[in-house]
Amino acid sequence: MARFSIIAPNRKEIVPKQITSIEFDQLLQVAGRFPAGAGIEDITKQLEAPIARRTLQRRLALLVAQGRLTLEGGARASRYQLPDHMPEKESLSYTFRVAESSPMERSYSYEAEDIRHAVSAAVQNRKPVGYNRAFLESYHPNETYYLPAALRQRLAAVGNSLSGDQPAGTHARKVMDRLLIDLSWNSSRLEGNTYSLLETERLLQMGENADGRSTREAQMILNHKAAIELLVDQADEIGFNRYTILNLHAALAESLLSDPGACGRLRSIPVGIGGSVFHPLQVPQVIEECFHQILQTASAINDPFEQSFFAMVHLPYLQPFEDVNKRVSRLAANIPFVRNNLSPLSFVDVPESDYLDGILGVYELNRVELLRDVFAWAYERSCARYAAVRHTLGDPDPFRMRHRGLIMEMVGEVIRRGMDKKAAVKFILLSAETKASGEDRAQLVTVAETELTSLHEGNFARYRVRPSEYYAWRQVWR
Repeated sequence: MARFSIIAPNRKEIVPKQITSIEFDQLLQVAGRFPAGAGIEDITKQLEAPIARRTLQRRLALLVAQGRLTLEGGARASRYQLPDHMPEKESLSYTFRVAESSPMERSYSYEAEDIRHAVSAAVQNRKPVGYNRAFLESYHPNETYYLPAALRQRLAAVGNSLSGDQPAGTHARKVMDRLLIDLSWNSSRLEGNTYSLLETERLLQMGENADGRSTREAQMILNHKAAIELLVDQADEIGFNRYTILNLHAALAESLLSDPGACGRLRSIPVGIGGSVFHPLQVPQVIEECFHQILQTASAINDPFEQSFFAMVHLPYLQPFEDVNKRVSRLAANIPFVRNNLSPLSFVDVPESDYLDGILGVYELNRVELLRDVFAWAYERSCARYAAVRHTLGDPDPFRMRHRGLIMEMVGEVIRRGMDKKAAVKFILLSAETKASGEDRAQLVTVAETELTSLHEGNFARYRVRPSEYYAWRQVWR
């Protein structure tokens, strides 16, 4: 299951202070006092608070990689100094390294990797923190941006799906069948749900539970379907308002909470986050106030991508509900896309560890860089999923190219043997376990299942199956 979960907040850990953008600025200020360059010892003596040598070296290396410092010499002779021409000053919270690689490959910023390092430390070595209301209050719609302008433009370029004015929800309805399966499966998977893609499809289309899976997992997926249908069916009415967010929670939490009356209601009890040192708000009145402020702020944001990401940051950070907060934020992130006929965000291929580390970065550090990079990469992957023409997919997926022969063999065998979805799930899992390395198995299963769900009469020949075999298999598959 997911790496952290809601628990009673009774933990007490003491840990060293985590890195902040202010500390980066302090290092730059210290380096500026040495025009000829400063060594590690020089910088250490000038710092107001001591930093472990290895930690200091890592932070200096990050600044060098960003072009904010230059490095000469090596080992004990290393000298750090400000470059002749400093890059444009920009808050570390909002910098973004635009990847030149294909959107099929993840490429995270240096700041994001720093967050991953910080939240990967043992829990006992991380500083306990509470909800920081100033993090929300410091955000001013259409003045503050978590997503840089270049990134917003880039996402808009790949996300625009329709030409001309169309009623809200038009694009979502066109891809509804695929969206229901993709978003229900991927969002559930990020919560530790063990259903496979094909098992999810069987559950949603035929109401058939997977063998060996809990009813709770099936309920989670079915709840996602209901929540997605709510967004698309009421595209003209949804928004960042109490009606939408509370009803999203009610749909996603149905039959999953110990108190049925908590579905669609802000919490009145304290909660904690297992696996994290973050302690959410406990006072119901303050939770209500912050929830109202989040909705007001989100509603005032003009850019749909910034609006989407703001919801992904602040809804789970507040923890307004007893549980199911992250799921609500992922569905709420699609509100601007449904309303503006942009390609939806279905979290295709997003690794659970990357997403959870990004959320932890918000919880414990109030830093958005890692979650931002995950969001951007996930959106481009989702756009590729729903693209109408092949050229919008970008470069070929390296994983698919590397395993092309095995994927063709697996998919072809499913067709030739006339397997139904239940048999295909077992066959693909067994093939992956016996023919792929440990780190590739899960992705291989996903790719093979995705290929099977995407087959039609215009593309099956590449798997070296006869028309008679394909049409006979389709009868069983349906």
